[in-house]
Amino acid sequence: EVHIVESGGGLVQAGGSLRLSCAASGFTFANYAIGWFRQAPGKEREGVSCIKNSDGRTYYANSVKGRFTISSDNAKNTVYLQMNSLKPEDTAVYYCALGAASAYIPVSDYADYLRYDYWGQGTQVTVSS
Repeated sequence: EVHIVESGGGLVQAGGSLRLSCAASGFTFANYAIGWFRQAPGKEREGVSCIKNSDGRTYYANSVKGRFTISSDNAKNTVYLQMNSLKPEDTAVYYCALGAASAYIPVSDYADYLRYDYWGQGTQVTVSS
């Protein structure tokens, strides 16, 4: 059984930092793509960043490029999202998701939430101005 737990959300002032963690179990971590998505009230779910553990390739949405960094610790079955220079518009519930990765699909395609089979419960990130 696949089990995903996100942590690390919270309240931070604009310009601050948070590190989200996504701990997963029940599957071979290296064969999967892991994505971070966020959804703010009244807005559509947005693909923030993802990583293909098979080759380490990463993707970032333009809105977070240069501020967020995704990394993976395969030994711990954990993916991290380091978020720096946070802005009020980053406020949302952040979700971690897992999907089978293919070597033939570019990492940018994993920004599509439809490519993911398993989802965590979400963690709230609130950035105050």
